[in-house]
Amino acid sequence: MKLIESTLSSVSPIMKIIKDAQNYLADLGIDQWQDGYPDEAQIELDIMNKDSYLVVNESNQVMGTTVFTTKKESTYQDIEGKWMTSENAEYGVIHRLAVGDDYRKMGLAKFVFDECENRLKKMNVKSMRIDTHRDNKGMQYMLKKRGYDYCGVIILDSGDERLAFEKHIA
Repeated sequence: MKLIESTLSSVSPIMKIIKDAQNYLADLGIDQWQDGYPDEAQIELDIMNKDSYLVVNESNQVMGTTVFTTKKESTYQDIEGKWMTSENAEYGVIHRLAVGDDYRKMGLAKFVFDECENRLKKMNVKSMRIDTHRDNKGMQYMLKKRGYDYCGVIILDSGDERLAFEKHIA
């Protein structure tokens, strides 16, 4: 597997994976991504900001997608709780991680986290932050297993709350 930067020609395969993820979350009874988010405009913005990535196999088939950035996350400025690092600290963020239906249970999420955490190490960035839906127990389990600590609740621009986690990157 490889993690490569998305291009505007990636929008269609990304949206297929997002649709797979929306259906998967709905099947689990999780209300995340059930309101049309993320839409094509958001994906195009992620790509233009150079924050959108694809997980591809050796045949360059798109297996998954994510956003990875070290830009400050505006919704992380206010937290009901406390981040592990200071508000001025540099940190990485993973958003919109989704796997295509045909590639579930193949370790793609672990691969994405490994890749992004390694990129932070190379950039000498000491922290990764991530948020997830309260009902997304699978993601919460993975975060705890990977050494992420629960820090509190953040409020998205939509008004929805998310559980916030952070990990020190050695």
